Amino acid sequence: MALLDVENLSMGFADKMLYDEASFQLNKGEHMGIVGQNGVGKSTLIKLITGVELPLSGSVKWQKNTKIGYLDQYADIPEGMTLIKFLHTAYKDLYDMSEHMEKLYEQYAETMDDKLLEQAGRIQENLEAHSFYDIETEIERVITGLGLDDVKRDQAIANMSGGQRSKIILAKLILESPDVILLDEPTNYLDTAHIAWLVDYLNSFQGAAMIISHDYDFLEQVTNCIINVAFGKIMKYRGSFKQAMRQRHEREKAQQREYEKQQVQIEKAKSFIRKNKAGSKSTMAKSREKMLSHMEIVEPPSTNIHASFDFPYEDTGSQNALSVDELSVGYDKPLLKPVSFSVNTDQKVGFEGFNGVGKSTLIKTILGLLKPKGGSANFSPSAKVSYFSQDLVWSNDNQTPLQIVQEKYPKLTQKDIRTKLAKCGLDAANAMKPIGELSGGEQTKVKLSMMEFVPSNFLIMDEPTNHLDDETKESLKRAIKAFPGNAIIVSHEASFYNGLVDKVLDVEKLSLREQPK
Repeated sequence: MALLDVENLSMGFADKMLYDEASFQLNKGEHMGIVGQNGVGKSTLIKLITGVELPLSGSVKWQKNTKIGYLDQYADIPEGMTLIKFLHTAYKDLYDMSEHMEKLYEQYAETMDDKLLEQAGRIQENLEAHSFYDIETEIERVITGLGLDDVKRDQAIANMSGGQRSKIILAKLILESPDVILLDEPTNYLDTAHIAWLVDYLNSFQGAAMIISHDYDFLEQVTNCIINVAFGKIMKYRGSFKQAMRQRHEREKAQQREYEKQQVQIEKAKSFIRKNKAGSKSTMAKSREKMLSHMEIVEPPSTNIHASFDFPYEDTGSQNALSVDELSVGYDKPLLKPVSFSVNTDQKVGFEGFNGVGKSTLIKTILGLLKPKGGSANFSPSAKVSYFSQDLVWSNDNQTPLQIVQEKYPKLTQKDIRTKLAKCGLDAANAMKPIGELSGGEQTKVKLSMMEFVPSNFLIMDEPTNHLDDETKESLKRAIKAFPGNAIIVSHEASFYNGLVDKVLDVEKLSLREQPK
């Protein structure tokens, strides 16, 4: 029996059908990648199989007693919960057993009842069998692997960055050792070294896994089967991501051939019917009409929604766009050694370094959103900056994208806004949905579209590729490359920099290197 059996699953909302009678299985040992464009229902699928949401029809059946671990980046964490206390909750059952054992020993000391001693002994054996006394070592191993070494163990999670919070939730999931791991965009807040650690962990993980990711290099390393979610269907392919995509391409080519062959057949039948409906061959014409009415129609392979971007440019002729001199950044204390660099005419610069090192803090300080601890950052007087922040935070989650853009740019017509949103890959239905109901990728597209309404000469983008599908990432990369002005780009995906930036600032080492073109 499969670990998970999904049969005839149908799910949709008032204006959009996500899947129609879709079926697939997750078997023991399978590491399944879940791919598809933004908004096709990948995250909804995880919610359905975890029981967070109910389907319109169909069934989701887990093998009995299957322990499931789900990376929920929006999980509620009690106020005041610290890093170490939260990770200890992964072993709650063992800590409860240990507490019970201590009480038994205390009772034995008072009563000298050997039965109590025997019970305590059995519990101790069970704790040892589950490596209870190695818990602290295991917690520290995972903390180090996911790049949380610099976080104080008694620091409240509520005061941490979104990236740190996501890592902590992932750490707890790993420590729980479930039978099945469900991961939704696990690499969004991980840098290269910690993605490599997660790859090693998943490759040694004996259980099953389901992983939503737009990081196809990551999926290629950790999966042995893929499900592609597209146009109301869920199709499963065996093999790695690249093998799966080759299979999908061949399947679509075969479908196109079948479609074209059937269309010729249909047109011949219709032509015969038109010519012979009233003549001596009318019986044959009626027979062909009947054949057409019972024919199972082959649909052509559907095409994806393509996003395209075009950031308007305003020329200023400035030669020294940005000068950063001994800039010290941080909150209570400096996060980095003083930073110095400059961005000259038309240069594009990438920022890299592990999460939590201070890339976003450095950008916010350069922009004047945070006060520097020392030093200075000065844009050219004629610089016009357009800034993309990685946080998907809205003042009102119930507003639609159309309302959000209209509120910020009241002089724009609804037609202009709809046209721009559609060009950025957001269809008419999603333009009218509450922003809080859209996927992370769709929300990111709304933010990117808003950068297209005002000309600028300096783009600053903090993790713009988070949540975006591969086609949209490529479109964004082309648009940044075509932009005549300056840009600072932060991305945990090294491949996004390739051929895009002139130099990369390693924020951790404070070293600057030229990039090959």
